[in-house]
Amino acid sequence: MANKKTDAGSKEMTIAEKLRALYELQQVGTSIDKIRILRGELPLEVEDLEDEIEGLQTRVAKYQEDINVLEKSISGKKAEISHSLELIKKYEEQQNNVRNNREYDSLSKEIEFQTLEMELCEKRINEFTAQIAEKAEVIDESTKLLNERTGDLDAKKKELNDIISETKREEEQLEAKAESIKAILDERLQSAYNKIRSNARNGLAVVQVERDACGGCYNKIPPQRQLDIASRRKIIVCEYCGRILVDDQIMDVEPAK
Repeated sequence: MANKKTDAGSKEMTIAEKLRALYELQQVGTSIDKIRILRGELPLEVEDLEDEIEGLQTRVAKYQEDINVLEKSISGKKAEISHSLELIKKYEEQQNNVRNNREYDSLSKEIEFQTLEMELCEKRINEFTAQIAEKAEVIDESTKLLNERTGDLDAKKKELNDIISETKREEEQLEAKAESIKAILDERLQSAYNKIRSNARNGLAVVQVERDACGGCYNKIPPQRQLDIASRRKIIVCEYCGRILVDDQIMDVEPAK
């Protein structure tokens, strides 16, 4: 069955060609990594600022909602006070027309009760007013911080966008080159490369032998194994770090067509 990465009439890639393609893919990946490193922590900083701003906006909205509820409660208590005053006035007028002490005492108790209700309402109004003041202070502090963070976000976004605009074309070209290399590699090799690259320090999945050592972990490679690597007859990985090893002449291999 023909590999779905190749046409039926195309020849199978040699091990040497696969090794060169993998090394080229690594070089392109490393160049893309350098561009993204140039952006540094800016994308994360932008994301963190956006999250913080969203949290501050939610807090301000919640406290403002609380204030609205408290203000409605104050209005309600004021209405209760007005109602109690009307009742007291009515009861006082009725006291002028009572027929006996029992009726007078009953009306006096009603007046006393309404007076207590008014005092309780005043107490609640004072409590609600104090709560409004506290929440207004939090809103003021949060709004100031929100404005600061919004300014920080604008600055970070501009810095990030400037870097992206400077490197966008280069990154797109590199990504296109990476895709063209992947197109000639079978899925098994791509999967192995991606797995090693994601687990390796500095994203290095394919490294050259340098000074008789692995270019990734710098452990010594026995002479016979170096000869095997240079022969390019099979794909060899470092027995210490698992990276794919190539010799320093790998780019002399003709690229696969």
